[in-house]
Amino acid sequence: MNKLTMTKFIGGVFLLVAVILVACQAPSDDPMRRKTLYYFTWSDYVGPELLEPFERQTGTKVVVDTFSSNEELLAKLQSGASGYDVTVPSDFMVSVMMKQGLLAELDPARIPNARRLAVGLENLPVDPEHRFSVPYLWGTVGIGYDSNVIPTPPDSWAVLWDERYKGKISMLNDQREVFGAVLRSMGHSMNTREPAIIEAAKAKLLQQKPLVRTYTSDHFDQMLASGEVVLAHGWGGPVARAMALKPSIKYVVPKEGATIWADCLVVPKTSRNKELAMQFINYLLDREVAARTSERLMFASANPEAKALVKPAVRDNPAVYPDETALGHLEWMMDVGETLRLYDRAWTELKMK
Repeated sequence: MNKLTMTKFIGGVFLLVAVILVACQAPSDDPMRRKTLYYFTWSDYVGPELLEPFERQTGTKVVVDTFSSNEELLAKLQSGASGYDVTVPSDFMVSVMMKQGLLAELDPARIPNARRLAVGLENLPVDPEHRFSVPYLWGTVGIGYDSNVIPTPPDSWAVLWDERYKGKISMLNDQREVFGAVLRSMGHSMNTREPAIIEAAKAKLLQQKPLVRTYTSDHFDQMLASGEVVLAHGWGGPVARAMALKPSIKYVVPKEGATIWADCLVVPKTSRNKELAMQFINYLLDREVAARTSERLMFASANPEAKALVKPAVRDNPAVYPDETALGHLEWMMDVGETLRLYDRAWTELKMK
């Protein structure tokens, strides 16, 4: 080997060593080296400002995918989607997913922020020991209304059948919630399994349908604020957002009772990053992170310490944090098993007519 060849060889070795050293010293946030966590959540439930601190702290890239209903979430997981690490089903859907073996068990030691939960959430009916789920956000379903048009606060679901407001009423595009409202108005549980009662509820909804402007679970807050509707069957959070845009908007939980709900954090059994997933769940339940989430979405946090950190306008809003009277009239939605087919059929018939 002549000197020139030897020089090139030695130079090549040094270059290779230098490349290896640089690679070994690459920062943990290098996109080629970062861990990736796949988060499947409700539309508009999370923004970049919430994720960035977790990504910096852990050297993780959080990739967000969204769904708009529990049924869409379930169908995605049932179809074999196996890349998700954390998702957010509602309480009754947790029960369905548990029965179908779709969820991984959680390690409480890895989620210390879940050790203390808000009153009423400590032992959810669907998963009382929180083996597979941790409550995240919660709230109620009631009626948002424009007090400029309806000065006397409505205290009953019956107002949604009032012909004076024909074409100015919106209902959720959610079969269990719509049937829940009419069933409670009839004095029945929203979880009834009686075919005759479900059929009677469908008949009452068919009577109401000519009064309904739209069935929507999206943007009904904007419809309230703009005056397109003056009565909206909906979740308290969006109604609270409408209040911020138009102070005459108010919220009521009807005297016959309504839904209390909790969206829960779970880890799909197919997750490839279960420890990281539980670390992310713990992060979302941190009181300061939870408080920011509550202020953004206008939903109550499952972490009771977050309530003291939110603005008084949020903390004192009954659409976000219901009062004791309302809490006494609330019912959890439950998995109704095979009876769901009756609700499916009744809902289809309602929407087609």
